[in-house]
Amino acid sequence: MRFGSMWLINQSCACCKTLTRGHEEDDMVCRVPNVSTATGELQGARVLVAVVAVAVGMALADSAIVVLALPQLYGQLHTSIVGVSWVVTAYNVAVAVAAFAIVLFVHRLRARTVLALGLIVFLAASVACALADSIAFLVAARCVQGAGAALLMVGSLPVLAALTGSAVRGATVWTLAGTVGIALGPVLGGVLTQAFEWRAIFIVQAPVAALALVAAFAAPTAAPLEEGWRPALAATLPANVCLALIFGALVGVLFLAVLLVIAVWNYAPIAGAGIVSVLPLATVAAGSLGRRLAPLLAVCSGAILLALGLLGLAFLPSSSLVFAMVALALGGVGIGLSVPALSHAALDPASGLVRSGTLTIGIRQLGLVLAVAAVAPLLAGRLPNAGDRALLRATSVLLDAPVGLTTKLPVAYDLAREFDRARTGQTPDLARPFDAHGAAHDPALASVRDRLVGTVEETITRAFRPAFLFCAALALLVVPIALLFRNGVVR
Repeated sequence: MRFGSMWLINQSCACCKTLTRGHEEDDMVCRVPNVSTATGELQGARVLVAVVAVAVGMALADSAIVVLALPQLYGQLHTSIVGVSWVVTAYNVAVAVAAFAIVLFVHRLRARTVLALGLIVFLAASVACALADSIAFLVAARCVQGAGAALLMVGSLPVLAALTGSAVRGATVWTLAGTVGIALGPVLGGVLTQAFEWRAIFIVQAPVAALALVAAFAAPTAAPLEEGWRPALAATLPANVCLALIFGALVGVLFLAVLLVIAVWNYAPIAGAGIVSVLPLATVAAGSLGRRLAPLLAVCSGAILLALGLLGLAFLPSSSLVFAMVALALGGVGIGLSVPALSHAALDPASGLVRSGTLTIGIRQLGLVLAVAAVAPLLAGRLPNAGDRALLRATSVLLDAPVGLTTKLPVAYDLAREFDRARTGQTPDLARPFDAHGAAHDPALASVRDRLVGTVEETITRAFRPAFLFCAALALLVVPIALLFRNGVVR
C-alpha cells in the first residue's frame, strides 16, 4: 500500500518536474492542485479559442453584414445606389488587397502581434463606421476595417493552433468560424438594423474586437507567423480556384437574394433576416454531414447544391417566400459541405500553414469582388427595362380595375410618385397608394392592389434571373475542376 501511494505521488509530480521521493502519503494533497490547475488552464484555453473564433467569424460576416441595411444607408446618407454598394465592395476589396500584401511578409511577422494589430485596427474602424456622417467617410472607414480584418484573420490562425495544441484543430476552428460567419452576416445585420439602426451593426463589433484583443494578449504564442521562405503554393491552386468560384457564387445568396427580399419584395430588415436565416442554419446543419463524406464528394455535392439553390432563385415563381427559403436552404447546405473541405485543402502545412491561409483569404475575397463586378452590369442592364415593363403592366392592371374613377385617379397619381421614387434608387411602396385610399375597407380595391403589386414584383424578380444564372454557373464550374485536379482538393 505504501509503495502504491509513493508511485502515484511520483507519477503526478513528474508532470511539474517536482522531486517527490521520500514524501509521505499526505504529501499527495499538495500535488492535487496541479490537476485542477491543468483543468482550469484547459477551460481558459477553450474560452480564448471561442473568443478568437467569434472574431474570425465576425470578420467574415462583415463581407455581407450591411446588405439588409442598404436602404437605411441610402436614405440617411443621401447617396446613390452606387455609393451604398461601395460600403459592401470596399470592405471586400480591402481584405483581398491586404491579404495578398501580407503574404510577402509573413516570415517576418509574429502571430500575436499581427492578431492584436488587426483587432485594434478593426475596433477603431468599427467605431469610425458607426460615427460616419457621409458615404465617403463610411466607405473609407470600411476600407480600414477590411485591412484590419485581413490582419485579424491571418494572425488568428497560428494563435488558434497554439491555443488548441494542434495545427489541424486550430485550422478546423478557423475554417468553421469563417464559414458560419459569412453565412450569418446578413441575418445579424438585418436584426440589428431593425432593432436599432444601421450604426448598431458597427457598434456591436467594437466590444467583440476588444474581448478578442484581451484573448490575443493572453495567448501563449509569440512565434513568427512562418519560419523563413517555403516552397511555392502550387499544390493549393486547385482548391483556391474552387474557393474563389464558390465565393463568387455566394454573391447570389448573400447579396442578390437579400436585395430581392428587401428592395423588390419590400420586406422589413427583421423579416428579411428571418427569411435569410435559413442560410446559416443550413450551413451549420450540413457541417456534421460534410465531416462524414469523402472530401471530393463533399466539394462536388456542395457545389451542385449551391448551384441548384441559385437556379431555384433564378426561376422563382414571382415573390414566392417558400420557394426562396428552400433555395436558400439548398445554398446553405452547399456552403456547409464545400467550403470546409476546400479550406482544409487550401491550408497546406508543407507550403507554410499561415502563408497558405493568408493566400486563400485573398483569393476567396477576390473571387467575391470579381463576381460582384460582373453581376453589377447584368443588373444595371436589366432593371431599367424591367422597371418600364412593370410600369406598363401596373398601368394596365389599374385601368382594367373594377373601381370608380374618383378612386382610380388619385391612386394612379400616388402610384406615379412611387415609381418616381424607384427611378431615383429609393424603395417604392406600391401598396401605400391603395391603402391610403381605403383598400382596408374596400375588397375590390384591395384585390387590385394585390394583383398590381404581384405583377410588378414578378416583373422585377425576373430581371434578377441572368445574375442568379451567372452565380450558378460559377458554382457548377467547381465540379469539373475538382474532378480534374482531385489531388489538389483532397487532403
